[in-house]
Amino acid sequence: MKNIMAGLQQTNSEKILLSWVRQSTRNYPQVNVINFTTSWSDGLALNALIHSHRPDLFDWNSVVCQQSATQRLEHAFNIAKHQLGIEKLLDPEDVATTYPDKKSILMYITSLFQVLPQQVSIEAIQEVEMLPRSSKVTREEHFELHHQMHYSQQITVSLAQGYERTSSSPKPRFKSYAYTQAAYVTTSDPSRSPFPSQHLEASEEKSFGSSLMETEVNLDSYQTALEEVLSWLLSAEDTLQAQGEISNDVEEVKEQFHTHEGYMMDLTSHQGRVGSVLQLGSQLIGAGKLSEDEETEVQEQMNLLNSRWECLRVASMEKQSNLHKVLMDLQNQKLKELNDWLTKTEERTRKMEKEPLGPDLEDLKRQVQQHKVLQEDLEQEQVRVNSLTHMVVVVDESSGDHATAALEEQLKVLGDRWANICRWTEDRWVLLQDILLKWQRFTEEQCLFSAWLSEKEDAMNKVQTTGFKDQNEMLSSLQKMAVLKTDLEKKKQTMNKLSSLHQDLLSTLKNKSVTQKMEAWMENFAQRWENLVQKLEKSSAQ
Repeated sequence: MKNIMAGLQQTNSEKILLSWVRQSTRNYPQVNVINFTTSWSDGLALNALIHSHRPDLFDWNSVVCQQSATQRLEHAFNIAKHQLGIEKLLDPEDVATTYPDKKSILMYITSLFQVLPQQVSIEAIQEVEMLPRSSKVTREEHFELHHQMHYSQQITVSLAQGYERTSSSPKPRFKSYAYTQAAYVTTSDPSRSPFPSQHLEASEEKSFGSSLMETEVNLDSYQTALEEVLSWLLSAEDTLQAQGEISNDVEEVKEQFHTHEGYMMDLTSHQGRVGSVLQLGSQLIGAGKLSEDEETEVQEQMNLLNSRWECLRVASMEKQSNLHKVLMDLQNQKLKELNDWLTKTEERTRKMEKEPLGPDLEDLKRQVQQHKVLQEDLEQEQVRVNSLTHMVVVVDESSGDHATAALEEQLKVLGDRWANICRWTEDRWVLLQDILLKWQRFTEEQCLFSAWLSEKEDAMNKVQTTGFKDQNEMLSSLQKMAVLKTDLEKKKQTMNKLSSLHQDLLSTLKNKSVTQKMEAWMENFAQRWENLVQKLEKSSAQ
């Protein structure tokens, strides 16, 4: 790895590994590896990586057709163990999750990297540098931009929705926050318990509390549970603080958004513990076995816990809302930049199309260079299109698919426009290369023929036709003219070839001024040819 990093002047081994994976799997349309977490969940990436280097080991289509991610992962791990000698370090169930453990995946892929061919190109690294960061995708909508040469790209909208599909019914991801708000906000009415037990609805949230209730409720068990929850709460507050300021780079904000989404999930999973401690405290007070001081202390502890939990809950939801707003603003800005670039480039291509090709070879070469600049601009803009490959849109259950309808339409329009520009650029490049080649061949033949014609005209002018001293001089002149006549007969084929090249070029070029200029050249050649033939015949007869 160090040798490869030194050769490519890179310092990030993870980037090298991701570049190697993407380079190896680029011919597998079902695979798009952008991280070392979610990209591996379905098992396709792992199989594609092995198959790309060892296609003799198994049939790719049979893997694609397998029903479940677990089956595909099991297949890859078995092949790696028996054929490549890599121990089965992971279980399929470890990877076939919503968010697999990154370090475990890195460890396993590094093991594959060690035994498989390790070529990594600088282009693959540059492509990785433009990729969106790690992304937890719940549901994806694909908008394909037409596959147009090397400019093809897919735009995918990742919807971080309020629920995720499980094997049973939809499980609300952020459902518990609604209960939190209802259950833990302190009420001013002393006759009502501020911590009703009804809020613990979800079975997973009951487990912590029910294990406590099974034993006799006493102050020690309450204090132990309280200390554990407060310790976790302190850690959660520090984690939120450590997230830092929201970046102004769209890819970094995506990463921050997904990191915070994981943090919110962690809050949700611990909410039941907070509720259990508060419920336990309420039961202690209700049992009436505490002294007045102990009861006051427990009440203050509960108020403190409730207050800190509520502050953390509000702060984390506010952070999530801010992240989403910044992310949407940055993504919309990227869309606007792409839209502006497309408008500007469409105008540029219209002007290029209106300009006639030529009227001479140097002008055509200038137009070819101008077209190369456009191609380079498209290559650079491809980076912006790549950055839009994973757009994150947060929707709730009420808005559903309608929330993304406008964005889907906008992306489709942008995708069509991008594809049209790419197609036009490729088609025009083929046309320009064709015309340039034909024009260069015609010019080359034209120069050679013109030089040959001038040489023969000079030779004819030097032939003596009168004032001979003797018969030998006259015979010498006749001999020279006979040679010239033979040369003309041989060259007639070249004259026909030049005429054919001229017609071929004009039919491709379709430029009136060029047609007129070339017609004049061809007419001049024909006239000079005719004059030479006539002079030769006249002198021979004389």
